[in-house]
Amino acid sequence: MSVDTLAARAEHAIEVKHSRFLAQAASVESAEAALAFFAEVGDAAATHNCWAYRIDGQYRFNDDGEPASTAGRPILAAIEGQGFDRVAVVVTRWYGGIKLGAGGLVRAYGGCAAECLRIAPRQPLVAMALLDLSYPFDDTGAIHALLAQHPAEKLDERFAADGAHMRLRVPADSLAPLKTRLRDATRDRVRLKEPESDD
Repeated sequence: MSVDTLAARAEHAIEVKHSRFLAQAASVESAEAALAFFAEVGDAAATHNCWAYRIDGQYRFNDDGEPASTAGRPILAAIEGQGFDRVAVVVTRWYGGIKLGAGGLVRAYGGCAAECLRIAPRQPLVAMALLDLSYPFDDTGAIHALLAQHPAEKLDERFAADGAHMRLRVPADSLAPLKTRLRDATRDRVRLKEPESDD
């Protein structure tokens, strides 16, 4: 099963026995970004702001005062059930005066989050890798021409006494063929190194 993230923020609202539920979802790269998103879109005047996130296999959820596992866990289950990663979802509830019971809460929070993600714009999550290049000045033209044909993002380029240095971010599955083509283009004068990925 392929893993996706969100192409854009999404939201979905429902009403259950006079309680209003609003799910809001966003793509996030870190736990800090997820918590910042919850702080940004949560409503301090609401009864509850329950949330969950999943980022590269790490996850957290919060019931924000609802009975244990009736809100945050169903939201997390919605994220995982829809095949998402690097996604944060907050479901805000404004209490309508009628208790829903544990089962009703699970259905309301989980259902609202799941529908929000179902209708959200998706994009495939591509594993990225970093690649450091060092090469003689003479090969700069060949390197630039080759990179123009590849889905590589240039993060840094500098020129020093010993030659040119560049850092790229490339899709992990195109890393091996790119290395081969770089060596061919420079007659093996390029030096390649993979630093720890920043993803």
